[in-house]
Amino acid sequence: MLLPILRQLFERDLNRLYKEMESYTHEPSLWVTDKQIANSGGNLCLHLVGNLNTYIGVHLGSSSYVRNRELEFSNKHVPRSQLLDMIIQTKDVVDNTLAGMKEEDLQEDYPIIIWESKTSKGYVLVHLATHLAYHLGQINYHRRLLDA
Repeated sequence: MLLPILRQLFERDLNRLYKEMESYTHEPSLWVTDKQIANSGGNLCLHLVGNLNTYIGVHLGSSSYVRNRELEFSNKHVPRSQLLDMIIQTKDVVDNTLAGMKEEDLQEDYPIIIWESKTSKGYVLVHLATHLAYHLGQINYHRRLLDA
């Protein structure tokens, strides 16, 4: 029951991420920071792509993605078209991985320890869905504040 819900939520929110990136009227605004807004919309997008490709693609789907978390926040001025392609690829990785799982897989231990102790695959997937939604809200706010 949880797996189809997670698939729907990831699809919905990755589609929203795509729409947010498309909705910036001035592409350079993707990379603007101001005062206490330390992360740009573009960097948050890179972070989400890296996060999902790592924790779902690599650790649950055995993809060959190699994450460079530092670059997710320091890389600037990636073309919007490239960000959009990355979102589409991430959406495919997430959906294909989740499509290959069974409901009972969610009870299994996640293959690596992320926090202080072992957690289930289901717990990590719910965390990743809420993490995506959290940063998606930040991106929406960033766009409305700083896309001038």
